[in-house]
Amino acid sequence: MTATVATAAVLGLTLAACGGGDTGGDNGGEGGGSQVEVFTWWAAGSEKAGLDALVGEFEKQHPDIEFVNGAVAGGAGSAAKDLLQTRLQAQDPPDTFQAHAGMELQDYIDAAQIEDVSDLYDEFGLTDAFPADLVDRLSSDDGAIYSIPSNIHRANVVWANPTVLEENDIDPAAEYADLDAWIADLEKLDAAGVTPLSVGTTWTQVHLLETVLLASLGAEAYNGLWDGSTDWEGAEVTAALENFETLMGFTNDDRDGLDWPEATQMVIDGGAAFNVMGDWAVAAFEEQDKALGTDFTAAPVPGTDGTFDFLADSFTLPVGAPHPDGAKAWLETVGSLEGQVAFNQAKGSIPARTDADPADFSEYQQTAIESFANDTIVSSLAHGAATPVATLNAVSDATSKFTTGASDLAGFQSELAAAAQG
Repeated sequence: MTATVATAAVLGLTLAACGGGDTGGDNGGEGGGSQVEVFTWWAAGSEKAGLDALVGEFEKQHPDIEFVNGAVAGGAGSAAKDLLQTRLQAQDPPDTFQAHAGMELQDYIDAAQIEDVSDLYDEFGLTDAFPADLVDRLSSDDGAIYSIPSNIHRANVVWANPTVLEENDIDPAAEYADLDAWIADLEKLDAAGVTPLSVGTTWTQVHLLETVLLASLGAEAYNGLWDGSTDWEGAEVTAALENFETLMGFTNDDRDGLDWPEATQMVIDGGAAFNVMGDWAVAAFEEQDKALGTDFTAAPVPGTDGTFDFLADSFTLPVGAPHPDGAKAWLETVGSLEGQVAFNQAKGSIPARTDADPADFSEYQQTAIESFANDTIVSSLAHGAATPVATLNAVSDATSKFTTGASDLAGFQSELAAAAQG
């Protein structure tokens, strides 16, 4: 499956060659564990809260290792990824960096910039702690694994303001069987002068696009977009893109100037009825004391019930990390039960581990834990699980052209097909 990282080139450096020993001590020199620079894009809001919680647990587990925060601000990590690539090419890597698990890692693997950390899965007991399906998705064809996930997020969630819906004679508890049923209510809101659907800048539009593709095509054909079995030029994709065009017509005019927190805030404040965003958005509601079911609702995007659109934040061991023992200690905390509980309680995601107690998490998170265990899993386009970075960049460029009026639907479809071909 395409979320599985493809066969990687054999790396010249092994984990053992980077140094070992006591991760809590200071070995000094190149193999030292005295500090760890952790490079992320978790610089604000619930993301920073999650990082802070994880750091707190790290400092408990490894009190002798100094945490160095390398966070770079920017929605979905675009600014961080650019800076990271500059550093990697200059052979100045951080000790570990955040990346989305899945195909996003392929470019780093092909460039021999990250290590196989399979040995750490055995050392830390992660193979048994993580679901077998997740381990399969993280593994290359030759069995190598290049990151340790800190969480699981669900992308296909629609958030709504029940007060706005009730004021416009729409049942906030309505369960939409498909996009057509949802569009009927969006039309009703639009006629009433309400912004039906908030969205932000390009990456959030790509996020919306992937959920529309999933809703329109179904899980099997959606997966086929990434393994070549679904024709990007086919009629069913045309119909899906027509649905996307319809939904974009219900969105806010200032979308290109907003990131996801602002688009989500429109729903929180009652400036929009709906927003499609990953479940990191739940923390934005909860940190403003909004209650699920009363102040906001959350449900699978219409047409995607029974499917879990998966992504995971994960951490790597770069080739040439200055403090590999510090990095190993960080990865141990990331994969630990205590680390995953602390991090995900703050961030709104769910643990990758199966031994976490659902009772330790919010009502929404408990539903996500159940869905991840039972639903059909597909891989996110916008968040690195389904495609390499180059493909996502081309999809993003095509989407931006389309939503700003620089291309028509036929041109959009052709550009998406070309992007998928690489």
